[in-house]
Amino acid sequence: MEQAISPHRGVALPRGMVIADAWSQLSDAVAPLSNSSGRPLARTVKLILDPLVLRPVQNPRFAGSAVDIEHVDDLRTRIREAGPVLAATAAWYQLVKRTRRKAGVTDGNPQDLYFQRCFELAHLHGTPDQATAAAELAAELVEDVRSSRGNKTVEQLRGYITDPGNVPELNQLLGAAWRTDRRIIDGRADLDARSEFLAVCATAPDSEMFHRLTAHRVGTHEANELTGDGVARDHGLSRHRRVAPPRLGDRASKTRLPPPFDRSILERAFASFTAVFHRESMADIPALIRQEIHRSAGAWQLAEEPSRVAMVLGRDATADLTDPGPAMARGDARARLRSRWQRQAYVHRVLRLPDRAAPGLPEDLRTDVRHPRRAYLRRLWVRLHGREMRGESVTADAIWDLLDGVLRSVIMDQRDRLKDTLGRGR
Repeated sequence: MEQAISPHRGVALPRGMVIADAWSQLSDAVAPLSNSSGRPLARTVKLILDPLVLRPVQNPRFAGSAVDIEHVDDLRTRIREAGPVLAATAAWYQLVKRTRRKAGVTDGNPQDLYFQRCFELAHLHGTPDQATAAAELAAELVEDVRSSRGNKTVEQLRGYITDPGNVPELNQLLGAAWRTDRRIIDGRADLDARSEFLAVCATAPDSEMFHRLTAHRVGTHEANELTGDGVARDHGLSRHRRVAPPRLGDRASKTRLPPPFDRSILERAFASFTAVFHRESMADIPALIRQEIHRSAGAWQLAEEPSRVAMVLGRDATADLTDPGPAMARGDARARLRSRWQRQAYVHRVLRLPDRAAPGLPEDLRTDVRHPRRAYLRRLWVRLHGREMRGESVTADAIWDLLDGVLRSVIMDQRDRLKDTLGRGR
């Protein structure tokens, strides 16, 4: 239900809250564009609502982090009136994703690649059911996007970093980046602020609180512990007791990537380059490699403070996944993630097995189920690293989508691995 708004001028409401409230009034047909809480996905806001519906550049009253009370109804009306085309966009997106899978396309993030193109199809043709030859239109879209991707290739990436003419300079840059004293003494822990933000980020993200965490360099401060004996390993970020500088590297394979902190510079760039990275939007390859070298020496081996804060929040939010934990409000991110994890039947099945009681069950899978935070933080780091390479900022509104999406991804991966293992054993 829409909130009762005070008529007094001078009052403003958080923009994200107004958008989420208006979104909640739309039909269930927009679910493919929504997160598990029923809010629009961060990419829905970034790629569809902002540039195509609200257009804050042309409508500055919709820009900024808060909307003046006299403009709230106007913003809601914009989203409500766009409801039919948003529903059609969601339907096209589902069709395009199925077409993409059928075509064997795995490169790129589907939301980044297709959201705006699906909005265009919705404007031109309505829903897929209303369109003539919808399947052909979806196939043309997938092929058009695939053929228009950037011309930078993995071979060019590998060729640059292994070129004998480049290696001495790159090794010198890497050594210089890691020779500085990496103990960070500034920043604050801000335990209360972290807890308060996690209590509301799933339902009403507090932008001011997130800004405070970033301004106080909470992410950088909390990275200090990673220099401790075995800490990075316990976080699932390394196989080693102590974190060491990465190598430049000369080969990489998506199926054999080590934990994040153990990856070479080539492996770090390669992983994002082939999986979710918009090649046409990235820096040229020399700049990309230099950025990665400097990123590797930063706190959490990330470059941006909001990314580092997100790592700390993810660490905090998953501290009690396997335990009853303290009582928390149902809307609290920690309670939501714990509930999702503990609802998984496969988790209980694996935990009931005595050690080494299931021939063929991979030990790394058993370990990941018994210690889920390690797999979680590995995947969260990968997501944040990819966002940095794509130039995407981490905002308060994006945190819950990140935290929840990473756990969903971990669960789906583990479930599929277990299914494959048990299937081979039959």
